[in-house]
Amino acid sequence: MIQETSKVWTVRDLMKFAIDHLERKGIEDARLNVELLLAHALGCQRIQLYANFDKPVSKEELKNFRSVYERRLNREPVQYIIGSTSFMGLQFKVDSRVLIPRPETETLVEQTMMRCRNLSDRRSLSIIEIGTGSGNIAVSLAKYVKNSSVTSIDNSKQALDLAAANAVSLGVDSRIVFHEMDVFEPLDQLLLKRFDILVSNPPYVPKDEWEQLQMEVRRFEPTAAVTDGKDGFEFYKRLIELAPYLLTDWGTVLFEIGYGQSKSVLALMEGAGFSDVSVVADLQSIPRVVAGTCRSRARNLVVSN
Repeated sequence: MIQETSKVWTVRDLMKFAIDHLERKGIEDARLNVELLLAHALGCQRIQLYANFDKPVSKEELKNFRSVYERRLNREPVQYIIGSTSFMGLQFKVDSRVLIPRPETETLVEQTMMRCRNLSDRRSLSIIEIGTGSGNIAVSLAKYVKNSSVTSIDNSKQALDLAAANAVSLGVDSRIVFHEMDVFEPLDQLLLKRFDILVSNPPYVPKDEWEQLQMEVRRFEPTAAVTDGKDGFEFYKRLIELAPYLLTDWGTVLFEIGYGQSKSVLALMEGAGFSDVSVVADLQSIPRVVAGTCRSRARNLVVSN
């Protein structure tokens, strides 16, 4: 471990030691982890580390780095340690209240943006996002789809508080409405409005795959944001049931899906009468988004689980 001794550490020495150490501990992306943690501890940009390779690290800076480095050795995600992560070119605050936004979820946002462009003849677009988390999906859509208004729901007040803070910091709070709500309860108040698009990245990891996940996920990320505690399809079934009551006629639904789930989710949507159902792969060629359209249903029908 990094000890406070008479040794004078340079940025280069510290980076080399820490990268080698994390690699020996089996932590993935060791270089990126060290760059992020050291830049955070020194209060600088990552690029500045390489511009100041031979700069001596002060005792206070070394103490700061050791503190965050030990947290990473304990498998705490680096995003929680530094308090932010990048998503769709934007910086989002994150902590243990919310799931860390993944790069593959950008595929869901990009596909939603494409659908919005196909509706460019409309003066305004209304989007409902189910499962707010950090707000990364809702905020990104509000940021990049200029004629959109977004309603975003989550059953965690703590997550909603953080999402609202991200909406403010990224300047889109006037176009997003956040609701604390459980989708497995009646959503009568949302039936007062119809939406053009429903988008969701729900908890989809099956219960029997929980122990196979990285320690970082199992130990630190909110369980309810990762798994439905059952077979991984509970939220898809519920949202497919709700969609006709929430959407305008032939409104669009887009889901992020997990590895190996595409055929099952596609079958659920087609079985419920959805049209134009398609699957889109992410940049790793893994099926990641299922999209389709559905007819709306009468408002006077009861929507309950």
